[in-house]
Amino acid sequence: MIRRRVDRIVERINTRSGPSHLKEDQTKRLRPVTDGVTLVPARSAHDADVIAAALHADFPWLAPATNAVWDALRRSATEDLQDARIPPLLLNGPPGIGKSTWARRLDDLIGLPTGIVEATSEPVGFAVSGLQKGWHRDASGKPLDLILRTRIANRVFVIDEIETAGHATSSNGRSFDLASALLPLLETQSSRAWQCPYFQVPFDMSWISWILTSNDTAPLSAPLRSRVQIIDLPALTPGQLMGLLEREAARRGLSDLSIEVALTVLAGACATSREVPSLRTALRVLDRAQALESRPRFH
Repeated sequence: MIRRRVDRIVERINTRSGPSHLKEDQTKRLRPVTDGVTLVPARSAHDADVIAAALHADFPWLAPATNAVWDALRRSATEDLQDARIPPLLLNGPPGIGKSTWARRLDDLIGLPTGIVEATSEPVGFAVSGLQKGWHRDASGKPLDLILRTRIANRVFVIDEIETAGHATSSNGRSFDLASALLPLLETQSSRAWQCPYFQVPFDMSWISWILTSNDTAPLSAPLRSRVQIIDLPALTPGQLMGLLEREAARRGLSDLSIEVALTVLAGACATSREVPSLRTALRVLDRAQALESRPRFH
């Protein structure tokens, strides 16, 4: 009788927290990481200096964000940490100043594959945490998917325009939003044993470096703001925009004539508009110049 009772207790514990409840396809996805995942090691202090210098050369107006990353990378190196890690950052500033482009450039320099969630188009917080039963369908989130696919734990994850995310309600009346999904992942202690809604088993997600962007922090909840380092960024000046376009054009190998034409077009836009054109506008001008240059010439 005691043995039967013990067996029932063990069965209930496994059902709630163990792997016995996993479906065959879930077990197959988790099998490659049962022996653990790898970490991209921390760079040296010199490497941190080089990365910061490259970021500052391309985005001098985003110096506060670059300095925060510089400090984090140097700390990872000097404190002999296992991995390159950046504390949760929230880059707040006007639209079109290059916050997302800066984050992607950072990822290229560090050498960590990047995950990106567009809050304007992704389904609330489901892309971050995944879905459990009770919603239209169940699925795992993008951060965990990226780790399972690459078997590297210290990823950089960018959430763009976080203040635009809405909320959703399940078929049984439960409400869910992006902040609810992020809060346990941004906190070091809770992220070390984060319970995945889809797999219903804990994962150590504390290795992820989170970079959030916003155009306005007012819509964000106080708990979310308290878990990130908010970096307020200024608007672009015409000179900064022209300099960035010129550097990007040279990086793409465009001819002097194409660069001159692109700069002339952008200067005209700056002169006729009340506001400085966004970085997206400048890159579209550059894309157009590159497309025209690649066309065959008629004689």
